[in-house]
Amino acid sequence: MRTLLIHAKHFWYKARQKAIAEAEPPEQAPQEASAENALVVFTTVEAEDTENPEQIVEEAADDVIDVAKRVGAETIVVYPYAHLSNRLAPPGEAVRILRMLAEKIGEHGARVIRAPFGWYKEFKIHCYGHPLSELSRSYQVKASKTRKVEKEYYILTPEGEVYTPQEYLEKADEEFRVIIEKEALGKELGEVESRVHSFCSKFGFEWEPMGDYGHMRYQPHAALMLDAVSEYAWTLARSLGIPVLRIRGTNMFDLAARPVYEHAALFGDRLYELWAEKKHLVMRYAACHQQFAMLKDYVLSYRDLPLGMFEVADSYRLEQSGEVTLCFRLRRFYMPDLHILTRDIDEAMKVSERLQEVIHREAAKLGRRYYAVYNVTRDFWENSRDKVVELVRRDGRPALIAVYPAGIYYWVVNVEYHIVDAAGRPREIATFQFDVGNAERFGIRYVDQDNNERYPVIIHTALIGSVERYIYMVFDTAVKMELEGKTPTIPLWMAPIQVRIIPVDPKDERQLSFAEKVASMLEERMIRVDIDDRDMSLGRRVRDAAREWVPYIAVIGSREVETGTVNVTVRETNDRIALRPEELLARIEEQLRGYPRVQPTLPRRVSQRPSLVYLEKPPRRQ
Repeated sequence: MRTLLIHAKHFWYKARQKAIAEAEPPEQAPQEASAENALVVFTTVEAEDTENPEQIVEEAADDVIDVAKRVGAETIVVYPYAHLSNRLAPPGEAVRILRMLAEKIGEHGARVIRAPFGWYKEFKIHCYGHPLSELSRSYQVKASKTRKVEKEYYILTPEGEVYTPQEYLEKADEEFRVIIEKEALGKELGEVESRVHSFCSKFGFEWEPMGDYGHMRYQPHAALMLDAVSEYAWTLARSLGIPVLRIRGTNMFDLAARPVYEHAALFGDRLYELWAEKKHLVMRYAACHQQFAMLKDYVLSYRDLPLGMFEVADSYRLEQSGEVTLCFRLRRFYMPDLHILTRDIDEAMKVSERLQEVIHREAAKLGRRYYAVYNVTRDFWENSRDKVVELVRRDGRPALIAVYPAGIYYWVVNVEYHIVDAAGRPREIATFQFDVGNAERFGIRYVDQDNNERYPVIIHTALIGSVERYIYMVFDTAVKMELEGKTPTIPLWMAPIQVRIIPVDPKDERQLSFAEKVASMLEERMIRVDIDDRDMSLGRRVRDAAREWVPYIAVIGSREVETGTVNVTVRETNDRIALRPEELLARIEEQLRGYPRVQPTLPRRVSQRPSLVYLEKPPRRQ
């Protein structure tokens, strides 16, 4: 908060017209007033003041009263004045804090006039001109944005039995025990170096050294995987059996908009903020703001629900610089965010059954299993225990329950699905939650069968987690393969290059022509294929393909040209088999059934590419 204090012999103002849409109603503050021997407090409420308004108001009020006593002012005028700072609080919060300031000053027995907020006003002032007649002040918030929330932890079994974490610890399997100890008992696991980071870097997921901490860049292999996973998330959203709309939106929102401010305030010190032309903006941390801003304009009936809206949203969270982790904990990442409007909690329960099926199925496809952490509000835990038990029963294994005070968040249930990675650390990947607050906050309504307007319950979900976290799980699975003595692989649909064709003699026109023919046939079916036509030994080129984890390496020599076959090495099984091109195509088509097909990010011929140094170098640290 910033103030300019003028001791005035005479002061008069009159409101002329509204300056902003959120201008204070005339009945809430006098539109015209005057005072003799007044201390006029021109006041700018800043964005930071909203973090701890009580502290700011008390400090400012004490200071104003002290100055008023020293100059002998009979009246104090609190006058909104937005010109002392370019970091303004949202209008609604500014009005609230100005009222608090006027009331606090009044508690000291002073006569107070508060001019209306958000109006163009004319005023006349006659400053006394003595040494204390013109003063400026600045007040800073001292408290942290972080708020401590007291939680209670329980273990809930699919049968509905409830245990304390300590009671259940001996019953838990090894991975669930790790989650209980970390999340409920606060056990510090320490930093453990993981091969995942090396694998991420190997495929071109890198820190951007010229950017902020926690910001990644995506080389061609990584960009392909990012696109493939993003499209797969959309495929899964469409498979749910409900109408889903795909949209795109902006990545920054104005905190002067009350719904944005109220929702953003829940994220505390993880907000990624910026200022532009006196606007205080927040970078979105998911697709919520954009999708809700659209949904509030829709005319919806109960017949339209459930209704989904999807976006792969570039998202921003101000994680601690020392805690960012390549492909996992980032300041900027991609969230395939799906919001589903449902009529009520009962319908949300029905829809969530399908979500849980998909979430667990997708983890199982990678050979992984999830353990759930249920964040539940106290009122929902006490009044709707049967619903929590039903959700856990569907998961098919015990869950850790964290019970929060009621009313501090917008959700009543927030489910986090964790794996335990190869380094023995819990890693949250997928999620869903039941939101009972944001429909009203953003003005999203539907008309029920009795023609009454109601607020829907909104399900938030990322079925496979953020794009980068899903890729982290894929690479962590590869680490586990390696630890078990197996050849590490990634799913065929995600592989940057699905087939590499290697002519034994790249100068042989017959071999190269056959290679091009096979490549064209595969490309017509949207299979990512390239040809290693470099003038180097066959062994070197085969090793390079293996280093890039190419699932199918197809070698073509003179014999293959004569027989019309390709000699294929399958990475997953290490088998070597002779196949006709049509047989290779059929085999790959079967493996890709149900998965997206994404255009390649590199030229077809390897000789036309620069040296991809990220395939060789170790990961860069931040």
